[in-house]
Amino acid sequence: MQRDNDIEKFFFRKTEIPQFNYPIYNKAKDLQNQLTKPIGSLGKLEEFAVWMAGWQNRIKPTIKNAHCLIFAGNHGIADKGVSAYPSEVTAQMVENFKKGGAAINQLCDLAGIKLSVIPIDLENPTKDFSEELAMEKSEVISAMQLGFQSVPSSCDLLVLGEMGISNTTSATAISCAIFDEPVESMTGKGTGLNRNQMSKKKSVIRSALQLHGRKLLNTVSVLSCYGGRETSAIAGSVIAARLKSIPVLLDGFVCTAAASSLILHDKKILDHCLISHLSTEPGHLKILSYLKKEPILDLKMRLGEGSGAAVASLILKSALATHNGMSTFSNANVTKKGSP
Repeated sequence: MQRDNDIEKFFFRKTEIPQFNYPIYNKAKDLQNQLTKPIGSLGKLEEFAVWMAGWQNRIKPTIKNAHCLIFAGNHGIADKGVSAYPSEVTAQMVENFKKGGAAINQLCDLAGIKLSVIPIDLENPTKDFSEELAMEKSEVISAMQLGFQSVPSSCDLLVLGEMGISNTTSATAISCAIFDEPVESMTGKGTGLNRNQMSKKKSVIRSALQLHGRKLLNTVSVLSCYGGRETSAIAGSVIAARLKSIPVLLDGFVCTAAASSLILHDKKILDHCLISHLSTEPGHLKILSYLKKEPILDLKMRLGEGSGAAVASLILKSALATHNGMSTFSNANVTKKGSP
């Protein structure tokens, strides 16, 4: 492992973290209020547009170079029968992504998003975290560094996704540990478990929490106990996007759980992130309540692979199309609303 890497600098030294640009935000909001419509009539679209302005540091933000990163990893916990699919499906789906046959391929094509699929050491699953650490801390940092390095500097919107059989089990354990929530209320069906499989999944997570404990002190520790290489890479890419002031669309439950590990380092580290959609996994809504974030969409999706985030990007594109393209009242010679 490279000793002096970006992730170590971020966690172990004082790295200056870019903040939201309120002067630009206010100017973008002034522009919104001059457009040929009643103020606030485009609702959330107006909010998304000025939010994007504040993070991109421009009054008229753009989505001309959106990138979707799908990180894939395998989990030793899969051997405990916590998924409806065997672990070899991870590699098979990676090939499907590369050949253009998955849902995310169609959605990225529609939305004009560049797609990169990044498998991480699939032949070497993490350890069974109900019996030992999922990864050594050095492995976590290496995966985070890979995620960090995968974010292009030219990107103006980062869309994050994942693939990894059994990673909802990992995400549930991460969430229970960070937010001290009971396993029963956080555990969902994942890829479609039956009653016996659900019981097994909950039992495995409870065993893991008994072994490693809850409310761990830092991001690397919680990912070392319960995480995956793909969830660690997601966390690393979120850090990179923040340091580059790139807005982020998190996908569903697994992405949000991975990113939420970062609040153990800085409670405001996810301010540049939007939640694309509400997953049907019960733990997702619980996490969002702690993060005080609302999803853009609620389409009852639970696929993963960045699919919800790709759909939500079309909402953001709509927000910017109106913000950047509409005429102002003065330019269009349209009379503004009169004073009462």
